Amino acid sequence: MTSKMHTAFRGFNIRHKTIEVDGLEIFYREAGLDNAPTILLLHGFPTSSHMFRNLIPALSDKFHLVAPDYPGFGNSSMPKVNEFDYTFDHFAEVIDSFIEKLGLKTYSLYVMDYGAPVGYRIAAKHPERVESLIVQNGNAYEEGLMEFWDPIKAYWKEKSKENADVLKNNLLTIEATKWQYTNGVRNPETIAPDSWFHDQYLMDRPGNKDIQLQMFYDYGSNPPLYPEWQAYFREYQPPTLIVWGKNDYIFPAEGAHPYKRDLKNVEFHLLDTGHFALEEDGDFIAGVIREFLEKNAVVLKAA
Repeated sequence: MTSKMHTAFRGFNIRHKTIEVDGLEIFYREAGLDNAPTILLLHGFPTSSHMFRNLIPALSDKFHLVAPDYPGFGNSSMPKVNEFDYTFDHFAEVIDSFIEKLGLKTYSLYVMDYGAPVGYRIAAKHPERVESLIVQNGNAYEEGLMEFWDPIKAYWKEKSKENADVLKNNLLTIEATKWQYTNGVRNPETIAPDSWFHDQYLMDRPGNKDIQLQMFYDYGSNPPLYPEWQAYFREYQPPTLIVWGKNDYIFPAEGAHPYKRDLKNVEFHLLDTGHFALEEDGDFIAGVIREFLEKNAVVLKAA
């Protein structure tokens, strides 16, 4: 096998690692060279770093990729809801400590769904570290919170059993998880059922649905911070790539367009797919990430 072929296949050598952070075992996937620019991949609900399983090898010849699982998600520690403060503030603190432990000095932030409020908290705290933003169906504007959010907003106003049961029965079932993956896609046959089975298995662990309900409730802490994140965009102007599934009912395209109000260097792609755009358009997304980062001089350093 030639060295060129070795290079082509090196990306499949993903390391599956765990590190202790604030008393928790945080699982993460890592690939690429240490001297390559880092892309920190922050996942959404109800998934984990598993959502990046195909993107990581597609980019690891030129970039250093790190994808952690939040507490209660994926393979990270899952303390009970009465043993851990399940909030977006706390998630951002844990991931910030994770970044410190790994010694990541600068990075591009890939944010999706829950990854946006986690990542934007970190970016606003450490703007000098963020080389660029890659945004896939992750909200920072009120325009993006439409009909899907009505029962969740009701839970924000009244944290009752009745409102919790509505969310549990409509958002935490295998049917709902499959819907997240298949709604709005061009061709459902391209979406592997492994993804929703994987997510649901983890969500069906005893106590996990209580965690998910708490995160639904705490999502209400994010809209009040939108003006702060928008101010960060305007002041620091990170180069930003938008790769957004336009048929997403959870985070519709109305939430993508406002980024262009505050950011000057934006590359904008609305993709004809759904919530988990990487599942159907991963090849395209990997390609535009590579071109976007090279265009913005986020490139492999000399050895």
